[in-house]
Amino acid sequence: MTVREQTEQIERSTLSPFASFSDQSRGRQREEEPCPLRTCWQRDRDRIIHSKAFRRLKQKTQVFLSPEGDHYRTRLTHTLEVSQIARTISRALRLNEDLTEAIALGHDLGHTPFGHAGERALNRLTPGGFRHYEQSVRVAERLEKDGRGLNLTWEVINGFICHTKGTWPATREGCVVRYADHIAYMNHDIEDAMTAGVLRSDDIPKELTEVLGNTKSERITTMIRAIVDHGPEQIGMDAEPLAAYDALHDFMYSTVYVDKVAKREEQKVDKLIEELYNYFRENPTHMPQAYLYIVWQEGVERAVTDYISGMSDEYATKTFEQLFVPQKWNVM
Repeated sequence: MTVREQTEQIERSTLSPFASFSDQSRGRQREEEPCPLRTCWQRDRDRIIHSKAFRRLKQKTQVFLSPEGDHYRTRLTHTLEVSQIARTISRALRLNEDLTEAIALGHDLGHTPFGHAGERALNRLTPGGFRHYEQSVRVAERLEKDGRGLNLTWEVINGFICHTKGTWPATREGCVVRYADHIAYMNHDIEDAMTAGVLRSDDIPKELTEVLGNTKSERITTMIRAIVDHGPEQIGMDAEPLAAYDALHDFMYSTVYVDKVAKREEQKVDKLIEELYNYFRENPTHMPQAYLYIVWQEGVERAVTDYISGMSDEYATKTFEQLFVPQKWNVM
């Protein structure tokens, strides 16, 4: 018996009947020989961590654009916090932690530079629109590994596409990640907003703090406990904590996410993304070679969207400066 088969046997004997079992995965688009050491979802997790798109998350905005200071979240730190919260819930419910972790680590692979401001700009420019969760799937299936993709399992891809809104994921592990994503970003965005002076602790309505707690740790713990107490059969929360969770979500969208201090640079993002988009659409040969294959196969707009959405904040800004800001003339 291989190590992988032993792990699959352990899953059968220890996980909840409502968990997903790795030996019952719906599989990959392209069949592969099973790994003797890792289950299919352990293998997916490793592929995501070693991908180029995952590394670029370290220089992509979460909420605050190019913040001064070392302690603001990036898209990568957000992803790690989602993974931690989701794994805690899955472990407590005896769901499959490996599947949970793979979905959590890859759910934002397709996010744009400059956070949701960049996403809105690309959505306006791209024929058919742009949604980061769809781009996460495209990164995994089409763009990584020089066009070969990561060949992830069906369950992980389903968790990506359903992690934010609309249809819920087909697995309970995917549902856990969807909750964990919201729990993470609401609470770390509160902390970042307080650090930035955008929000004070007493701005949060008292009726919410009475249910959820006054600190980030208390709120996260309350939300996790609410999901765990609700049980593994249907991932959710009981009425009182769910109402407070929803109300906190609405509070953040009516205060922090529209605050003029937090968003004062976002109008520049539209201009930057639009200029890059128009430039590369008119000059596609100035993109890296890999994107010229996409131009030939799927059209120039698709290739330009793929190129820009994969940029980090720093790379997008640097590219804009090189193309549109006059450079000093060095005379030797």
